[in-house]
Amino acid sequence: MTQATIRLTTAQAIVQWLVNQFTEIDGQRVPLFPGVFGIFGHGNVSCLSEALEAVQDRLPTWRGQNEQSMALAATGFAKARRRRQVMIAASSIGPGALNMVTAAGTAHANRLPLLLLAGDTFVTRLPDPVLQQVEHFNNPTITANDAFRPVTRYWDRIMHPAQILPSLPQATATMLDPGDCGPAFISLPQDIQEIAFDYPVTFFEEKVWAISRPRPDRRRLAQAVDLLKTARKPLLIVGGGVRYSLAEDAVAAFAIKRGIPIVETIAGKGSVTHYHEAHAGPIGIIGSTSANALAGDADVIVAIGTRLQDFTTGSWTVFSQTARFISINTARFDAVKHRALAVVGDALETITEFDALLGDWKADPQRMQRARHLFGEWDDLLTKLQAPTNAPVPTYAQVVHAVNDAAGENDTIITAAGGLPGEVCKGWRVKAPNSFDLEFGFSCMGYEIAAGWGHAMASSGPGGTGGTPIVMIGDGTYMMMNSDIYSTVLTGHKMIVVVCDNGGFAVINRLQQAKGVPGFNNLLVDCHVQNPSHPLHVDFVKHAESMGALARKCDSMAELSAALEWARTTDRTTILSITTDAHAWTPGDAEWDVGVPEVSTRESVRAARKQQEEIRAKQRVGV
Repeated sequence: MTQATIRLTTAQAIVQWLVNQFTEIDGQRVPLFPGVFGIFGHGNVSCLSEALEAVQDRLPTWRGQNEQSMALAATGFAKARRRRQVMIAASSIGPGALNMVTAAGTAHANRLPLLLLAGDTFVTRLPDPVLQQVEHFNNPTITANDAFRPVTRYWDRIMHPAQILPSLPQATATMLDPGDCGPAFISLPQDIQEIAFDYPVTFFEEKVWAISRPRPDRRRLAQAVDLLKTARKPLLIVGGGVRYSLAEDAVAAFAIKRGIPIVETIAGKGSVTHYHEAHAGPIGIIGSTSANALAGDADVIVAIGTRLQDFTTGSWTVFSQTARFISINTARFDAVKHRALAVVGDALETITEFDALLGDWKADPQRMQRARHLFGEWDDLLTKLQAPTNAPVPTYAQVVHAVNDAAGENDTIITAAGGLPGEVCKGWRVKAPNSFDLEFGFSCMGYEIAAGWGHAMASSGPGGTGGTPIVMIGDGTYMMMNSDIYSTVLTGHKMIVVVCDNGGFAVINRLQQAKGVPGFNNLLVDCHVQNPSHPLHVDFVKHAESMGALARKCDSMAELSAALEWARTTDRTTILSITTDAHAWTPGDAEWDVGVPEVSTRESVRAARKQQEEIRAKQRVGV
C-alpha cells in the first residue's frame, strides 16, 4: 500500500509540524509552541515567513526589535511557564542569527527550552559568497550558525528536506527532557527551505507531549535514606528544578514533616513564600546570613534540583569540609558534582519516595528552632536596612522594599544583572510561589525587559499567574537593551519597569574597588566623558515615552510609592525612574573566588590578592 503524502516546501513542513504539537497544562490541552518571535531578513523572509503567514491564526508571529531580546523574551516565557511550553525565535542568516547566541547561552545555562530557527547560506554554494556569509578559507562547511554549537543542547543543519522528519522530534524531545533541557537550534539553508518534498501525512498528525518524571534508582534512594538518618544538622537546598518539577508543595511538606530548614538558590527562590515556616532564606554570595550559617554547620545537605553554581556555594566555601551531599536531580551531570550521593530522578517523584522510606525519622527539633531564630534576625536586618531615612538618595534596599510592598500577590518580579540581583535575592519577600525570576545563571545584561515581555505573554491562560510582570533594572543595563518596551506597547503586553539610576555600572565598580583597582570605566564619573564632574544622564522618562510607554520620574521614596500605585492602574507598559545610591548595599557574608593579579605595583591589589588566597584556602576542592 502506498503511503499517503503531502507535497510541501521544507519551511512549510516545519511550520505545519510545529502547529500540530500540543501539551497539557492544568488539565487543558494547549499548543506546545504557542508563538514565534521573528525578525525577517535575508535567509528567512521568502520561505519561512511565507509558511508562518499562512498559520498566523494558530501560531502567531510576534515582531521583535532585536534578535537577542526576542530570544530572551522566549526564555522568560519558558521560565514563567515552568518549561511546559516552548517559544520559537526565528532570524535571518549572519548577524541576525549571531544576535541570538547570547540568548542561547542564557537558556543553556538556566536549563530552559528555546527553539531557534536561523537562516543559513546555500547548500549548493553556487552563488557564494552571499550577503552576510562568513567565509572560512580552509573549511567551507562552517557558517555563522556553527557558533551555536557550544550553547545549545541540540544542533542541526538541514541539508535535505527529509532530514526534518527525525530532527524536529529529536529537538523537541531534548527541550522537554528534564535531565537534558535546554535550547535547540536548527539551521535552515535558504535553498533547502524552498525545496518541495513529498512528506508522509502521518508526520503531521497531532501529538500531545508529556514531560517525563523519571523515578530514582531504589538502591541509591535507600543509601540516601541511610545517610540522612545519620544527620544531626541537616539542610535542604531547593533549586530551580523543584519549581520546574512542580514539586514546591511536596518539598515544603517534606521539610516541615522532617524538621529540616529550607534554603533557596537563586533559581529556587519563590518555591516557598518568604514567611513559610521552614524557610530560612536564600543561600550563598547574594544570600542571607541565616542560610549561610545553617550551611556552615550542616553535616548532611539534601540539594534538590540545583546545579550548585558558585553563587550558591560561595565558590565552595560556605560548607564544612566534612559535610556530605545528597543530590537529587534529573540531570546526572549535576547530581554527581562534588562526590555527592547522586539520586537521579524527578524532584516530585523522588521526594515522595524518599519521604515514604524515612519512616518516623525527624531531625532534632533544635535544628528548626535555630533556623527560625537565625531567619528572624535576618528578617529584622532587612527591615532595618529597608526603612526610610532622610538621606537625599535612596538605597537599592529601600527601592526594593517599596516595589515589593506595592506588588500584588501574583505579580512576578524580574531582574538579572548588576546590583539588583543581590538586593532582590536578599530583600524581596516572596508573597506567592512562582512569582520570582532572577536570571543569574548567566547573569545576562539585557534579559530583564525582554523577559518581562515573555512573562507578560505567559501571565494569562493555563499555567499563568494572572499578575503583572514588574521589571527592576539598573541604568546601565537599561541602556544595553530596552527596545522591548516598544514591543510590549505595540503588542499590548503590559509590564511595569523600575529603573534604578545610579550613574553607571555600580556593582561591578564595587567589585573592582574591592579587589584593589581604582574606579575605572564603570561609573560615568570614572569614564572618559566630555564633562567628568557632570556627565550626561539619560532622561529615562522621555526615552520611554518616545516608545509609547507611560513614565514618571520619582525624586523621593514617597513619589515612588505613589507612582507604583499609579502604574498598577495604567493601560500599558509603565516606566518609573528613580536615582539610587551607587555605594550602599545590603551586606553579605559569603566568599567569592575571582581572579586577582598575582603581581602588581599597587599595594591595594596585593592586599586583595592575599585576601583571595585566604578565600581559596577555605574551598572544598571537589570533595
